[in-house]
Amino acid sequence: MKGPEGARRERKRVGRGTGSGHGKTAGRGQKGQLARSEGFRVGFEGGQMPLAQRLPKLGGFKNPFKKIYAVINLTKLNRFKEGATLNPEQFYEAGLAATGQEIKVLGAGHLGRKLSVEAHAFSDSARAAIEARGGSVTVLGEPKKLKVAKEKPAPKAEAEEPEDVETTTAAESTEEQPEQG
Repeated sequence: MKGPEGARRERKRVGRGTGSGHGKTAGRGQKGQLARSEGFRVGFEGGQMPLAQRLPKLGGFKNPFKKIYAVINLTKLNRFKEGATLNPEQFYEAGLAATGQEIKVLGAGHLGRKLSVEAHAFSDSARAAIEARGGSVTVLGEPKKLKVAKEKPAPKAEAEEPEDVETTTAAESTEEQPEQG
């Protein structure tokens, strides 16, 4: 298929002598920056402060230890049966969280069932609401607290210093010494 008349133009062949119409200065005019071969540097904005220099140098603080949870509100828990034990696998199957994502239960809404819920984090209001319904809350991934045996206090020493021995402080001992001169 052929394009319409004038759709394809011949390439402008510059610098091919005065008879071509684009000879001598090759369409660049006389002198100046646009006539030179160097042109503009990358990012040049006509003397205006370039964008790369206007933007702040550093991007701020990114916490590498930030926890991102899949949030599940109490209202969403009403879809499960009374007395059910919920763990992350049930939440993944129900489509409430992406597989492998840590789960946090928040207290928005109303819980109408007794449930045993296992999740990675709970808000205080969610924990109170679940326990108020007779359910239980289990935090996953929480380090277990080790029971440390309490140290027994050492027996008090029976022998005390006799009262007739005088003890001197550091200040008193320096006063008693004769000055050397």
